[in-house]
Amino acid sequence: MVTEIVTPRIGALEPPHDPAVAAQLQKMMPPDVPPIALFRTVVKNLPMAEAMTLWGSYELSRSLSLSLRDREIVIDRTCVRCGCEYEWGVHVAFFAERARLDRDQIASLTHGDADDPCWAAERDRLLIRAVDALWEELRGEIDDREILDLTMLCGWYHAISFTARAARVPLEAGSPTFAGLA
Repeated sequence: MVTEIVTPRIGALEPPHDPAVAAQLQKMMPPDVPPIALFRTVVKNLPMAEAMTLWGSYELSRSLSLSLRDREIVIDRTCVRCGCEYEWGVHVAFFAERARLDRDQIASLTHGDADDPCWAAERDRLLIRAVDALWEELRGEIDDREILDLTMLCGWYHAISFTARAARVPLEAGSPTFAGLA
């Protein structure tokens, strides 16, 4: 299976950027990392990009009650369920190793399910099931604060995935693809 190359519906801004756009893009990325195509696309609506940065900075911060691993399991599975190879690829490329997600786990998040043998921890399986909308089992493992973060994180990445797919943001160079794990 080959990843389809599509023409963007909304093209990303290319440098040089006007000062307000450049300042916003700088806020959206870690230091010394060039802005990704999604951010260069949404910054065409500067007030929305500013609001998105505020919420996104919480979702990706240490203030989130979920661990980095929990967060990335939820994000990766959400992006797959939304069919957003772009955002999935960004997160796998930037965070999978730090979140201690191995190739089998990434492949399971992409093509498998919570019952795949690569998931030894019940919490990991529950997070996958949560994204897949199977909430009954959550109460024994996840507290109210985490459930609120989990639902907002999942919803946020539904919105990100919808936007990236609607705009047809091209994949980042070097990002993995869904098909690459098949």
